[in-house]
Parts: sequence; C-alpha cells; structure tokens
Amino acid sequence: MELNPGSTGPHLGVNLLHIRAVGRNDTLHFLFCNQGAPTLLLVHTNVSSSIVTVNWTLFLARNTSGSLKIEPESSVLYSTAVVFSRLWEYNDLNDTADPTSGFFPPYELQDFIWSPLNLSDMTALLCGANATSISGSICFQLSVFEMGGRGLSWPHLLHTANSSQVKVWLDGMLPRANNSRFLLELQAVSESYPLSRVEVHQSIDDEYTPSVFKVFQWVSAPNSISDILGFVQWKPVAYRHSNPSLEDAMPCRHSDPHPQNSEAMAASSGVIRAFYSQLKPFGLNVSFGLAGDPFYINTKFLSWTVLVGIGSPPTDSFSPVVITIMAIGLGTPLVLVLLGGMWVCMRKRTMESTMTYEPIN
Repeated sequence: MELNPGSTGPHLGVNLLHIRAVGRNDTLHFLFCNQGAPTLLLVHTNVSSSIVTVNWTLFLARNTSGSLKIEPESSVLYSTAVVFSRLWEYNDLNDTADPTSGFFPPYELQDFIWSPLNLSDMTALLCGANATSISGSICFQLSVFEMGGRGLSWPHLLHTANSSQVKVWLDGMLPRANNSRFLLELQAVSESYPLSRVEVHQSIDDEYTPSVFKVFQWVSAPNSISDILGFVQWKPVAYRHSNPSLEDAMPCRHSDPHPQNSEAMAASSGVIRAFYSQLKPFGLNVSFGLAGDPFYINTKFLSWTVLVGIGSPPTDSFSPVVITIMAIGLGTPLVLVLLGGMWVCMRKRTMESTMTYEPIN
C-alpha cells in the first residue's frame, strides 16, 4: 500500500492510494482517490513489474488525461473503475418505496469535503460531509485481500485476491423529510467493454446472509462471450445499524444500467479524467428499503457493501457444515431403509432354516 505515489510536494488535500498485488506473471493495481467523487480504479497487467506513474501537476489540475499511467502501458490487459457519484434523497410520503417522485436536489459527492484517507492493515477509510451540512457523514471503507474468504461482517460477501470490497454507510445525516429514503448512484467505466448488464444468481443457501437468496453482478463481458472481464457484485440487502442483527436487515433494489455522459463523469472524478482518454460509462442507482420498512430517520444509519474485482465473480457454494447437515439429513433415512431391508432378509432366512415339516404319509 502506497499513499500519493511519487508525490514530493503539497497535494491540496488530495489522497491517492495505490495498492499493488503482485502475482507470478501479472500485477493487479488498485487505486482509490478522494479527488472529486470517490473512485476505485482496478488495472490488470500481464507483467509482475508494472508500476504507477503520476504527473502530480497535471493530476491536481484535473484538466487533461494521461497524468495517471500504468507502465509499461503495453502490459495493461484490462481496467475498470467505479465512481460513487451521487446520493439521492426522496420523500416517500405514501410509504410506497417507489423512487419516481418527491426527489430533493441530489448530494453531489464530488462537492463533499473529504477527510484524509485513514489506512489500517489492509483497509482504507474515507469519510466526507456535505459542505452545507452541520452534521452527519458518508464513509467508504476499502478492503483488499491476500487470499479468498468472506467478509467478517454482514452480508459476509465471498471474495478472492482479485477483488476488493467497499462498504458504504451514512451516519447521522439529517434527512430533509421525516419519510426520507435514499438511493446511491454508481457509475462505471472500463477500457474494453462497458459494464452494461446486471446478472442475477439464485441460491438455495442463506447460511451467511439469512433470508437473502440472490446475488447481483454488474459485469463487463465481450458480446456473445461468457468470459467476464470485470464485475461489481452485491447482495440485495442493507442494514440500519452499525452492528446489525437480523432484524436490522433491509432489502434494496437497483435500476437497469444506462449510458452516462462521458464528459460529466470525467469532470466528477480526478482519477477518471487522469487515466482514461475515451469513456463509455454506464450508471445505475441502488435504492434502499421497501414499502413498510422503517425510514432513515428512525436510526439515522444505513450501510451497504459491494465487491469490485477483475475476472469472474466469486460464486457461493455450500459450506462443509451445510454439506454435512444435508448428508446426515438425506443419508440417515437411506441407511435406515437399507438396515431395515437387511434385517427383514436375515430374519426371513433364519425362520426358513429353523422351520420343520411333518412327514407326509
């Protein structure tokens, strides 16, 4: 992990975090920045010696592409970036959780005042507040991983070493109406193929996230080819407390991805402007809560977790505990039937061998 790579002077409150994951014959670069809207950039190269170079004068000016590079440039296989661009709030007066009307002006996250990145072990925490607000914040916690596993807190997303996790939460922000609900706008761009579709994967196992049987994957893939190059993955659940219980879970929904204005996206994010020269961005909204769910004002807290990675998304499978329970549940009746059949056969043979007959005169 490296903060502000190559910087030797003042950086005007801008923090650029570079995390370099080195494989045997490739490298995965994670770049997380607070210049403008919070942005996570992932770049995959086919050499283990690729590096990040930053022209800090041009990078801070935010008016030209090419100030952020991965070198050698010919080694780049694929790149993708996710921008957390806006926070929408609407007045759900009739408690329908239908975000089609009642919207307040959005919170433009590029205009928030962001604190310096707080680094700890394999995580980075970024918090910001609206310049016109006197309370509350929105935070982004980035986590990277050296090996596969699961998140320690709900929803316990499955991850690999080729992915990163971003946990987003609102804490103490004053809603503009008693019946306010929120949506988070995400915009994504990739170098080769855009993240243009969302796939749904069903499961019969809710061991790690009780009552949640779906996983959504916003993916980038060539036309008519099943190989996925990059992804954004989440489970449709958010939480109303920082240390949630099952009762604090809240469903969430998403809109379909739609093309976005490339110039507006580049203007909102310093990383996008600096790295990409051509953009094909797509965006979607994630809305939190269904009809009848408590409103944000009840706890003034909301958290949601998403996974961003390169290659195919991790796929849930049954854990050894579930496999053992299923084996016992399905195997025990079968064993009893077999033992019962064997006992009947042995009993019948025993009766036949001991049976005597009277001679017939």
